[in-house]
Formats: sequence, structure tokens, C-alpha cells
Amino acid sequence: MKIYVNVNAGHDGNGTEQMPFRHINDAAKIAQPGDEVWVAPGVYREYVDPVHAGREDARITYRSVEPLGAVITGAERIQSWVPYKENVWVCRVANSLFGNYNPYTTMVYGDWYFAKADKHTGCVYLNNRALYEAGSVEECIKAEVYECSWVPEESTYKWYTEQDQEKDETVIYANFHGADPNEENVEINVRRECFMPSKTGVGYITVSGFVVTKAATTWAPPAAYQDGMIGPHWSKGWIIEDCEISNSKCAGISLGKYYDPENDHYFTNKYVKSPTQMERDAVCRGQYHGWLKEKVGSHIIRRNNIHHCEQGGIIGRMGGVFSIIEDNHIHHINNMMELGGAEIAGIKMHAAIDVIMRRNHIHHCTMGIWCDWEAQGTRLSQNLLHDNQRPAFAKQLKGGMMCQDIFVEVGHGPTLIDNNILLSDASLRFATQGVAMVHNLICGALTCVGEGTSWRYTPYHMPHRTEVMGFMTILHGDDRFYNNIFVQKWPSEDFITMHDSDDGFDSENRKVGTWMFDEYPTYDEWISQFDFTKPADMKKLESVHFDHLPVWSEGNVYLNGAKAWKHEKNGFVSSENVKVELTEKDGKYFLDTNIYEILEDFSGRMINTEVLGKAFEPEEFFENPDGTPITFDTDYFGGHRGAKVIPGPFAEKEDVGKNVNICTVF
Repeated sequence: MKIYVNVNAGHDGNGTEQMPFRHINDAAKIAQPGDEVWVAPGVYREYVDPVHAGREDARITYRSVEPLGAVITGAERIQSWVPYKENVWVCRVANSLFGNYNPYTTMVYGDWYFAKADKHTGCVYLNNRALYEAGSVEECIKAEVYECSWVPEESTYKWYTEQDQEKDETVIYANFHGADPNEENVEINVRRECFMPSKTGVGYITVSGFVVTKAATTWAPPAAYQDGMIGPHWSKGWIIEDCEISNSKCAGISLGKYYDPENDHYFTNKYVKSPTQMERDAVCRGQYHGWLKEKVGSHIIRRNNIHHCEQGGIIGRMGGVFSIIEDNHIHHINNMMELGGAEIAGIKMHAAIDVIMRRNHIHHCTMGIWCDWEAQGTRLSQNLLHDNQRPAFAKQLKGGMMCQDIFVEVGHGPTLIDNNILLSDASLRFATQGVAMVHNLICGALTCVGEGTSWRYTPYHMPHRTEVMGFMTILHGDDRFYNNIFVQKWPSEDFITMHDSDDGFDSENRKVGTWMFDEYPTYDEWISQFDFTKPADMKKLESVHFDHLPVWSEGNVYLNGAKAWKHEKNGFVSSENVKVELTEKDGKYFLDTNIYEILEDFSGRMINTEVLGKAFEPEEFFENPDGTPITFDTDYFGGHRGAKVIPGPFAEKEDVGKNVNICTVF
């Protein structure tokens, strides 16, 4: 059955083409498996709460009739502003507008939130641009540049809020710099979410072609309920496609956790257990709450334009397992730098078990992709990442995050990173083990190698399942580097970064290459510590069981000062000057480089699952989610890589002139 919705209809109807509903949520109350909800262009100021699940063979589809014509927004327009002082205006909003959730009394807070400044989940928008929250009316009037902002020219647009308890009103002041807010489009966050079931298990839903924007989402750490403007809420088989998703206070799309009151922001509220321990609890409690391949995950997130969200573009803890995230354009995430904490990235996934992230274009984010805990069977392939680094003019936010293209943290693998273009000054933060990097172009450092894990033992799982197989500390190593190109594009001096929660500082490596693994053993060195001709001696082998695991490195290219691991096999090193520049023209991106002139006829061997072997702890091959082996005979563009294997992401030297922005955003 087709159900019709048109906000501009003359009056509310019954969902037929002749008498459409005026609200999407009316359709969401009655849509059954196999139904299609057709939504006409217009602005839908509502929260859509789907009631019924579809089936794998009979999905419920919500479709914008005109691509990006239907806008679902968590905001309301305000046209009751009056002048206050200088460029500042003031409005009063009855608290009854907000129901049981007032974004202007609700703070962004919770486990793993580090920023010291108090910020509300509400926001003020001038012509779709978020204003910066001030700490006082005086600060709002002064309108000074916020020194941590990545967009300082926008940071002088300020807002401030307070409560009038006697009148039960929210009072909002805003500095619009001469614009008349009653004539311009000025909106404020009102609703917490835009399109997300309020209950779990509402699966097999497709959302296609909508603009989803401006919701007062809350901070979404891994051991708490994770909301976003749109998401499946602990269910199976959603498709979110061809949407524009922007201006979330925290997360854009959530593939995350359900609400578990016994473990919701436990550390923040109760103090007595560490937040890391509560993450371990969340994994085990999740299995009690139905965290199984048959019930949760297997979503598809594709061809979306996700931008200007201040925590993450896509976030999730456990609920995104077995999913595909492909062809998305994710950009300008956390650029306001009002929020800081350990959950910020273009894509931030905990337990990305058998998740494939491919052909995404990710740039101008605090972090590009962050795979935290249990990146087991995770594959990052054919992605373009660049400019995921703090601009030199911006001051580092106390409690803010470090920057890099990819962060893989405290996992046991197998984590496969292949055929990517990584152009930021830090390519991969390596506080983990069990990673294979194959056929990448890497212009930034491998940083945090062997660091940042201490006692943080984490789970690993039965291959291609969610059931926990065991827990173990991170030994580091068990990493493989084959046929990559490393270029020292950025200055090699170490980078100084401040600690999150004390006054200390760290020095982060910026020297490109695999040299950071010099003290790690080869496989032969490591295996020689075990004498298989004698009975196993538990005490004698204790130190070996807790020492670094071996590393493999072969066929890699090191240019412009990039340095190789001392045991590199069949490597290519050149001191010639190398150019790698990314240029943009009309939405197309091109690499300007002389790498392949320098390489001449250098080649490596074909890499496959057999060469990569198994990740040590889970004893799982670097393979496809269905258990079939991988041969890396397909390049960045999807072209064939034949008998002559050129290092890097391109199968042919001539491919370097092609448009490298291959994500297919609608």
C-alpha cells in the first residue's frame, strides 16, 4: 500500500493520494510491512516515531517524492525577537513548547565528555548556520572570536540562554550582527530527534531522499543511550540513503545503543567504577539484551551528505555490526569546537564487527574514522580522507580530541585498511593490534604506536559473530604492511598535544613510515621463543605471552624522507623530492603527484588472505564477512590489478589523473 503525506495539503487527510496526511508521523503510526510512504516537498517540523517494523522481504519505505525536497527538522522558527542591546536581540519561549525535554535546560554531558565549557543541547540558527553559545549576556554582546573555532569568522555570532522561573519561559539572547531575525530564517532546536523509533526492534525500514536537520541530540558515549537525529535504535536492516543530514548538536546518524538504565552514564552519575569497566559491562549486558547477528545491525548507510554535526556524523556502539557504510560525503564535523570528548569523529564506531566502510569522502573533521574497541572483521576500503587536522590558527580545545584520518583503538583485529588515500598529517593512530594496511597512499604519520592502552583489556568475538570469545590486554604488533606508498608530505617534527583531564602534554610522532615498529619482532624472531620440542613451561613463557607480537612489512614505498621498518622486505626508498597535492574543481578532486615517475618499474607481489593470515587473538583470517578469502586485485577505482602489482591504491599509473572523489552522493 502507498501512503501519502503532504504538509502543504489544505487539511489533514487519511493518507490517500487524494487526501494525504499532513504529518509523516501519522503515516509512521499505520505503515505495515511492504508499505511505501511518499512524502511531498515541504518542511516537516515533527518527530517521526515509526511504530511497526518491516520484514526482510517486505520493507517499510519512507521516500521523499522530490530528492531532498522533504525536510524533517527538530527546530522551530522564531519571529518574536525584540531588540535588546547593540546587535543583540531577545526572545521568550514558553517552556510548554518543549514538552518533557527542554534543550535550554539540558546540558551536553556524560561519560567520556571532557570539554570544560558548559553547553546546552539547544542551539540558535541564522539561515541554517549554527550560532556559538556564550556564557553570559555580556559575552554575547562583545561577540569576540572564539579562539578554538575552525571557522573564526563565524564564531562572533553568539547566543545565550537563561530561565525565567516565574513565567516558566526560556529566554534566548542572540547577536545577529545587524541582521533582522524576524525577517531572516532564525530557528531554535526544540526536538531531541527527527526520525528514530522510541522503542527497540523496529527493523527493516528504508529512509530515502530526505533532509534531516537541527535536533537537540544528547552526548552519545558507548555505555549510554546513543541518540542521533536519525537511526534504527537497536534493530536490524535499516537503509538510510540519499539524505542530507546536518546541524545536529551531537550526532547525525546513530547506529548505537539502547537505553540501559543500570549502565547509562554510570561513571558520570555514580563515580565508583571506571568508564572503561562500564564499557566492558555494556558488551556483556548487550548480549543479554539481544546483541546477536540475527537481531541487530546489518544496516546500509549510503550516498548521504553528512555535515556540520558537533559530535559525529555517524556514531554507534554495537548496534552497527555487520553494516555497510558506503559512498557518503562526511565533512565539517566538530568544527565549532564547542564540544570535546572521546566520541568525536566523522564516523565513530565501537564494535564495528564485520562493518565495511568504503568509497566515503571524509574531510575537515576532528577525526575521519575512529574504530574504537572490537574492530574485528572491519574493513576500510577505497576511502578518500584529507584535511582532518586542526588548522594552524585554531587553539587546541582543552578536552578536545587529537586529529587524524583513522584511529583504531584497543582492538584485536582483524582490521583491514586497503586502497585508501590518506592525506592528513596523521594517517593512523595505532593504539591497537591486528591491523593490515594494503595498497594505501599514506601521507601522514603512524602515531601512538604501542601507546594509549595500558590495562584496557577488551573483548574479542567468535569470528563473524557478536558472542564474546574472550578478553585480553593489547600486546601491540600483529600488524601487516604490504604495497603501501608512504610520503613525508608534512613536517616531520613531533607534534605537542595537551592531555584531556590534567595539565600534561604528549609528544606525538609525525615522521612518516613504518620505522616506529623497529623494536617489534619478525615472525621468525617471535616464534623462535617457543620450543615445541619440550613440554610447555607456563612460568618461562609468561613474559613472551605478554610481549609484543610480530610485524610483517613488504613491498612498501618510502618517499621524501619517509622511513622504513628495519626488517622491510623488497622495499623502495627514494630521496627525490615528491609532490602530492589534492586539488578541487567543481566538486571533483584530483591528485597532482610525481610518485609514479619516481617508482618507474618497481612492483610488489599480489596480496591475499593467505598472505595476511590470521589476527592473533581471535584467530580470524583477514577475509570477507561471509568467510570467503580476499585477493587484492581490485584497486581504488574498482579497476583490475593484474600480474604487475604497483604499490599504492592505483592499479595503473595512468589512473592518477582521474577524479579521486568516487563517493556517489545523490
